[in-house]
Amino acid sequence: MNNSNLEVFIYIVNHNDGSRVMKQAKKHGVRGTTAFLGHGTIESALLDFLGLNDVRKELILMVTDEVTGQHAMKGISKDLRLDKPGKGIAFSLNVTRFLGSRGYSREENRGEKEMYEAIFVIVDKGKGEFVIDAAKKAGSKGATLINARGSGIHETSTLFAMEIEPEKEIILILSESSGTEKIIEAVSTECEIEKPGNGILFTCDVKRTLGLYQGK
Repeated sequence: MNNSNLEVFIYIVNHNDGSRVMKQAKKHGVRGTTAFLGHGTIESALLDFLGLNDVRKELILMVTDEVTGQHAMKGISKDLRLDKPGKGIAFSLNVTRFLGSRGYSREENRGEKEMYEAIFVIVDKGKGEFVIDAAKKAGSKGATLINARGSGIHETSTLFAMEIEPEKEIILILSESSGTEKIIEAVSTECEIEKPGNGILFTCDVKRTLGLYQGK
């Protein structure tokens, strides 16, 4: 598996189409995906743009190498007819660090860093609060927790030949780049992210932010 040029691929599709996205992703070699419902509770230009102002949407997130992700995107687009209006949207972001999945371990050597980084942590339901507490102790000023369901190869169990997808929690932490390493180390130690099945952690550069202010 190619560990270079890792990307996070994000799909926003109609309710009940999330399973089709995950099946196509697995068919094309993506090792694991996470899906969750999008809820829009207030008027928001961003939610409207992403199509999350309708509660009956699903957002599917997967991290894989660029080549595998692009092949999967072609298959998913063909299956769900994403070329047609109203069927869904997809986009990808470059991953700068990735921890916690067998076969993937990456940290990109970059030149000039962005001011902020987005830290994504995916763990079993009930462990999100531990992630948030560890991040706060390491200097994080806040985090967002989202309930989700996962289809990772190490997290999925089988009962009567049927896959049982355990509930997951996604924690999104927006961190100043200077403090990211400390937060990652704290979360990785607290949740033992490096051990198979305990979750995954990855970061992405944040190009633009609004509403963030430096504390005195």
